[in-house]
Order: sequence, then structure tokens, then C-alpha cells
Amino acid sequence: MLTDKPRGTPALSSAVSGGRSGIVGLLVAWSHKGDAGAAGTTKVALVQGFVASILMVLGSIGVGWLAGSSALIRTPVFIAARTTPVGVISCTVMLCFGALLLVRSWLRLAQRISVWDESARPVLRKALLLWALPLVVALPLFSRDVYAYIGQGRLMSQGLNPYTNGISALNNYYQLGPDTLWTEAPTPYGPLFLWIEQFAVWMGFGIPEVSLIAFRLAAVAGVLLLAVFVPKLAALHGINAERTLWLTVLNPVLLINFIASAHNDSLMLGLVVAGVYFAAVKRPFLGIVLVTASIAIKPITLIALPFVGLLWAGSKAGWGRKFWCWALTFVLSMGLLWVAGMVNGLGFGWVAALRTSSTVWIWYAPVGMLGAVLGFLAGLFGAPGSAVTSAVDLVGTVLSVFAVVWLAFRGPLGSTYSATILSRMAWGFAAVVLLAPMIQPWYMVWLLVLFGVVGIKENWQLRMVLFLTAFFMLIALTDQLSVFQWIPIGIVRAVAIVVGVSFALYMVFIDRKTRVLFLRPGELL
Repeated sequence: MLTDKPRGTPALSSAVSGGRSGIVGLLVAWSHKGDAGAAGTTKVALVQGFVASILMVLGSIGVGWLAGSSALIRTPVFIAARTTPVGVISCTVMLCFGALLLVRSWLRLAQRISVWDESARPVLRKALLLWALPLVVALPLFSRDVYAYIGQGRLMSQGLNPYTNGISALNNYYQLGPDTLWTEAPTPYGPLFLWIEQFAVWMGFGIPEVSLIAFRLAAVAGVLLLAVFVPKLAALHGINAERTLWLTVLNPVLLINFIASAHNDSLMLGLVVAGVYFAAVKRPFLGIVLVTASIAIKPITLIALPFVGLLWAGSKAGWGRKFWCWALTFVLSMGLLWVAGMVNGLGFGWVAALRTSSTVWIWYAPVGMLGAVLGFLAGLFGAPGSAVTSAVDLVGTVLSVFAVVWLAFRGPLGSTYSATILSRMAWGFAAVVLLAPMIQPWYMVWLLVLFGVVGIKENWQLRMVLFLTAFFMLIALTDQLSVFQWIPIGIVRAVAIVVGVSFALYMVFIDRKTRVLFLRPGELL
């Protein structure tokens, strides 16, 4: 696992030259201030990461997601960036180059920190601020789920039940720009997030870009929770807190999916990590409240409840105490959710929404690919292909449930009780993700954080994290680009693939400073 051994790192062969003026010069000076433990060499990586985020913000002007009714599209800058091939392709290049430059800055920052102890914490905090702050003002990137959030908030504001109505129940719903997946589907989110959605709509006065502010603030709050409690939870289990903070919270895939995309997974994950931390330090009631708040954002974190109950029970608990703690955990959590359902008048409507079937799958999800292939082959022989695909998806779901139950009922080791419980919780989430027909890039972030707090070894595990970071960054860049119909999306996507893949291959095989990390990741930490 990640240890605390110090490592000497040679200084950069050339530092940033003196005499610079303007904001970049100020950032260089500020990023250098107080860099004990970083050998004074982190400033280039910090500023390059900031520049990378700025490039992504500029790229979002041309290919970020806008509501169809947005007034921004009628401004000269947005007209030039979004309605002409030159503007769209230029923004695509800036976005892709900036995203991969952020990955490289992340790798180089770790190389430049000489001692992974508390002296490195200020550097990591500066990196989080410099890299994340620009993304707060970007147009939504890599996903347009935030417009579905606004639509669901409007349903709440108009007194419609989002657990039984899709966004299509709204007048002119298509002007919001949500994915068609959400136009008929009920929301799967919990009562707390419904209130956030309703508040965002109230705050926006009908202007989608203003409503976005509330969702970005919620996403930032989730990242801040992770920045506080991920190091605490890692240190609690003997894992290097600073390395874990870099590996997880500063990971570019987390930053783009949680802040640039404004996904509610950010607040969901931040709350569940905070709750698990308090359960692990014997404050179970506060832990249950926080995990329940996470469930009230996205109910997938119901998976954490049995493991919180085990943390409450303690290492010496027999089966009687375990069942007692499980029952109390469940009753307390469901009681809080019942109160929330009574207040908003929607009860446990999200349970029915969770059962909504989905035909969405993606090629790199094993179950999704298997179901699609078997369904296609069945159709060739005259069998109902959709039924075969649904059966495969159902088998994956059932297996994931059995995996979580089995992991919760296994007898943990006394001397490493808390770490073992958290490791099994991480594997429970992994089973649910890997056995689903659809694996979104931000699902990787869940697993990265949950496995990170119990230790990712400096072998194939760390190498896998590095490759998956590059892979899911490329998936995001080439999948979700907002382009008008008269701009050839095939050409734009080809540009994104060429720029993104070329930069990734350069880092892995050519760049002498980063290629060693993908071949011998122990050199990194």
C-alpha cells in the first residue's frame, strides 16, 4: 500500500523565468510560496494545470452544453464559436488539449513533490483551487444531465411529481436541452436533491445559466467534503493522506465529471465518505445521518448502509449485535427518508423510479456488451433479442445484489476491522458498477475514492488507475460534444479523437518525463 517513505526528486532543469507580469506571474509566485516538502518545483505543474483548465473553459464556449432557450447564443462570441466550423473545431482543440494537459500536470505534480507528508498539503490545496476554480464558470461539459436537473426542478415548482412524470410534462421542455433519455423517464434521485433542484429553479428566475450556479455550488461542496474526509479516512487506516488526496480528489477525471459536468454524484460521494468516516471513529449516529443525506441525493449509496452498521457494531461483535446494529441503522435511515418524503409529499416514490428499466448500454461495460451481442445473435435466429438482452441485464443486477450481501455477511478480521469493512464496501460498489450494462465515466470516480481510502498499491493497481484516468478522459472528450446540426459532428469528433489520442500516446510512449510512470508506476510515488 502507499507508504510514507520520503523520496528525493531532482529539481526541474529550468524554472519559470523571472520578470513575469500579470496573472500568470502572480500565480507562479503564489504557487511557489510555502512549498516546503515540494522542493520548490511544483509551481510549473500548478500553473500548467491552471492554464489547462482555462483552455477547457474557452473550449466550452464552442462545444459545451447550452439550453436551447439560452440568450448566450445570440452574443457575438458564442455565435462565432458555435455556428461556424472554424469556431467549433478551434474550441474542440482547446478543450481536448486542455483536458490532456491537465492529466499531465496532475502526473508532474506528483513527481515534483519530494516528501509526502503534511508539508505537501498546502501544495495540493493550491492545485485543487487553481485547477477547479476555472471549471466552475465553464459551460457544462461532457454531460447535459444538469439540464435534466433543471427540468426536474421545474416539475417540482409546478407541483408535478417527478417520480411519475418525465420532463416532457413541461411546456416547451425541449428548450431546456436535456438528453432525450430524461424526457419520459421519472427521476431516480432522492428527496434532498429534489429540493436542491427546486431551489436552483427558484433562484434562476427561469434563466438556465443562473440555475446552473446552484448545481455548481452543490458539486463544489461535494468536492470540498472529499478534500476534507478522504485524507482523514485514509490516515485512519494507515494510508498516506497526502498521496491519497492527490490520487483521488485531484484526479482530472473527478474534476471534469464533478465540477465541469456538475454531476450530483459529487455531493453524493462527499456525503457518503464523510458519513463512513464518522461511523469509523465511533460516531455512528452522525455517520448514519450523512449517509442518509447521500441516499437522499442518489439512492445508490444504500449499498453503504450495511457496512456502516458493521462499523457501528465493532470488531468484537457477535451476530446478535451485528443484526441489532443493522436493524437500527436501517430504521434510523429509513425514518429520516420517511420524514423527508412526508415533507415534500412524495413519500418513497424514488423506489419505484429505481425500478425503471433502461435499454442504455455501452461497449466497455462487460454486461452491456454481452447483453447486446447475445441479443443480436438471438435476433438472427428469430428469437426476441430484446428479451435476451434484458435477461442478461437482470442476471448482472441479481449477481451484484448477491455480491453486496455476501460481502456484508463475511466475517471480518479483528485487527484490521475498519479497513476490511471499507474494502468490502468498495468491492460492493465495484460489483454494482461492473455488473451494470452502463458504466459512466464518473462511476470510475466512486471506485477510485472508495478504494483509495484503503490503499492502492504501487504495482498494477496504480498503473491501472493511471491508464483508466487517461481512458475515461478520452471517453469524455469524444462522447459528449454539443454541436449544431449543420456542423458535421463526425468531423468534430474525429478532431477530438486525433487531438486526445495523440496527446495520450505522447504521454505514455514519448514524453520522457511521464512515460516512465505508465511503465513503472512505483517511480511516481
